[in-house]
Amino acid sequence: MNGSKNTVRGLLAALGLLLTGAGIAAQEGRPPTNSSESQSTSGSSGAQAAPGKASEDLASVRILATGGTIAGAQSNPQGYGYKSGAFKVEDLIKAVPNLDKVAKLTGEQVANIGSQDMNDSVWLKLAKRTNELLASPDVDAVVVTHGTDTLEETAYFLDLVVKSDKPVVLVGSMRPATAISADGPGNLYNAVSVAASPEAKGRGVLIVINDEIHTARNVTKTNTTNVETFRSPNRGPAGVVNTGDVHWFERMDKKHTVDSEFSVTGKDTLPRVDILYAHANMSPDLIDSAVKNGAKGLVIAGVGDGNMTQPALDTLAKHVKRGLVVVRSTRLPSGLVLRNNEINDDQKGFVASGELNPAKSRVLLQLALLETKDPTKVQRMFEEY
Repeated sequence: MNGSKNTVRGLLAALGLLLTGAGIAAQEGRPPTNSSESQSTSGSSGAQAAPGKASEDLASVRILATGGTIAGAQSNPQGYGYKSGAFKVEDLIKAVPNLDKVAKLTGEQVANIGSQDMNDSVWLKLAKRTNELLASPDVDAVVVTHGTDTLEETAYFLDLVVKSDKPVVLVGSMRPATAISADGPGNLYNAVSVAASPEAKGRGVLIVINDEIHTARNVTKTNTTNVETFRSPNRGPAGVVNTGDVHWFERMDKKHTVDSEFSVTGKDTLPRVDILYAHANMSPDLIDSAVKNGAKGLVIAGVGDGNMTQPALDTLAKHVKRGLVVVRSTRLPSGLVLRNNEINDDQKGFVASGELNPAKSRVLLQLALLETKDPTKVQRMFEEY
């Protein structure tokens, strides 16, 4: 990456021009930069106030970077492949013109991985650091940069364990930082703008991407490469944001953050929960294998309204009697899995996921298992969160 430093800077400069329409960087032959430097503590920054707003009135936003496409670099700008997490948090901040006029910024690197490698250990580290920062009077909001593949899972995990009503916003991109028409800088500008918005307080963890604001609970990735990939199929977005101009819709009616009963304080691990994909002629072998290898809970991405083959149902019911917790979700992109619809959940001891897709169901079940293995109590959690 050092050998291509000038090329990368030039690409980032071009991206900045696309975002702002300014010609200063091109005239001077340098990339647009932010006056504030990324720091590991929430000390002072060189933030400049937006017109009509004093610098001391700007919100203090900490950016926690975890890697992902938004920090990715291509070996060939015309190629499809890229390396996730090639850039550090300070590179991301400097690549966005006028970002320091939106908020007083500091940043730190929590991880630098592709989100396909996101894991419980990083989740716990991220949750601990987020809670520490939000407990400080010097931090008004946290923005997390993240890969898009598991963005919705990390966001929902934080939504359930963050103990503050201060804004937490996750942001990613579908194109790496060196790509033509990269979407990362614009997404980051909007994410910081949302985090700095007074109306973001108390809305739970949010995802900002492609000019839309989504709640962590509702959003899912729907396309492999399209910049419009993130959707909230059952409820729609929580708001929209265009070049920092934020417009809000209805608030979430489910429990989150300060109203959540879940906590990972002092936890080093989370219970193992696996997801199994239902299909025609589904065999129960994988169910037995998951339990044998240590799964404490299973989420079934069922056909239709969370259904599956009779042998699979019978095998799951057998393991439920031995303490396994089973959640029925659906492999379909939208709709609800209703309790006792098609399958007698009361009789078999299953939990119905409601609106939550398999990935979100797994996150909630992991946290639920820290509290109980009673399917009745777990079902209550799925109805409230």
